Amino acid sequence: MANKNYYDILGVSKNATQDEIKSAYRKMAKQYHPDFHPNDKAAAEKFKEINEANAVLSDEQKRKQYDFELEHPGMGGGGNPFGGFSGGMGGMGGFEDILSSMFGGSFGGTAQRRPARGADIEQTVSLSFLDAIKGCSKEISYTRNEPCSACNGTGAKGGTAFKKCERCSGSGRVKFQQDTIFGRTIQVGACPDCGGTGRQVLDKCPDCKGKGYQRKETRFTVNIPAGVDKDSSLRKRGFGQAAGNGGESGDLYVYFRIEPHRLLRREDRDLYVTVPISYKTAVTGGKISVPGIDDTLELTIPECTSSGTRFCMRGKGVRTVNGTGNLYVTVEIDVPQKLARDQIKRLEEYENTVPLKSCEKMQKFSNDVSAIYGAKIQKQ
Repeated sequence: MANKNYYDILGVSKNATQDEIKSAYRKMAKQYHPDFHPNDKAAAEKFKEINEANAVLSDEQKRKQYDFELEHPGMGGGGNPFGGFSGGMGGMGGFEDILSSMFGGSFGGTAQRRPARGADIEQTVSLSFLDAIKGCSKEISYTRNEPCSACNGTGAKGGTAFKKCERCSGSGRVKFQQDTIFGRTIQVGACPDCGGTGRQVLDKCPDCKGKGYQRKETRFTVNIPAGVDKDSSLRKRGFGQAAGNGGESGDLYVYFRIEPHRLLRREDRDLYVTVPISYKTAVTGGKISVPGIDDTLELTIPECTSSGTRFCMRGKGVRTVNGTGNLYVTVEIDVPQKLARDQIKRLEEYENTVPLKSCEKMQKFSNDVSAIYGAKIQKQ
């Protein structure tokens, strides 16, 4: 495993904290999640690689093992007298085992192994544009390994029908003798009789057949706060996959896929909309209706407004815990696609009555043409 640099995969430094690793993992897992890249084999492979890196770096013991082999290349696999880095998948060897063999098991050799934690689960929820802004409740349903209620996840009947493992005396760790090219070594690893839990089930739970969990559908309602965006996520502790032998369940991470609005566009807390206005309104001014979150809003357009002018309606954007954004309205003059002959004639008469100097952009353009080319142009 050490031939892969898990730190580079997650984009963090070797000294990254657990919080930094978690943050990087969530960001990348969301970026390459299969729900956002259907039928994309490259994204699926990247997603698998990200999860593999997180599985190692988020576990302190696995990370110690990985760091040791990363710093001592060539000592992994068959060449490592201590067994090499196993990726934490139940194999023997690694940093803690090396110290145990050197000091005769006095370093952590008698400590009971903590039951493995269950895997996290990710769910993507689709929200309408307005539901994301205003908040809503959504029912989530998925299938997972749920802790067995009959045995409290221990796998033993009644949650008590087990005894201390005789082979490891309840420590979950035993010493192994191994002959390598460097000679005979003593190695400490998980007890094969109890799987490292330190206890043996006397009578299996009839409900879960001794596994400690059952495959069930989990269904609950989650309250989604107002203002969530495509980069938001919710975490529900203990609603991930159950772990056998009484271990802690993983967590559920809820991500959001937000449907676009027909008129509004969102950037963080601000909303943007483009509204067509008539030529008359642009010239003489007037009031127009602007689409908002709950209803239409009224905006006053001043006289002689150019197409493309943007107006700001403060406090009419998205309300979040960090404040409320604005609504930005861009107006575009809607030019008629077809005019009657008498309308065209009246428009030409009007055009001839408007002096060029009253049209600032045309006047500036005419002056620039004259300065560059030495020629004057008429209104166009």
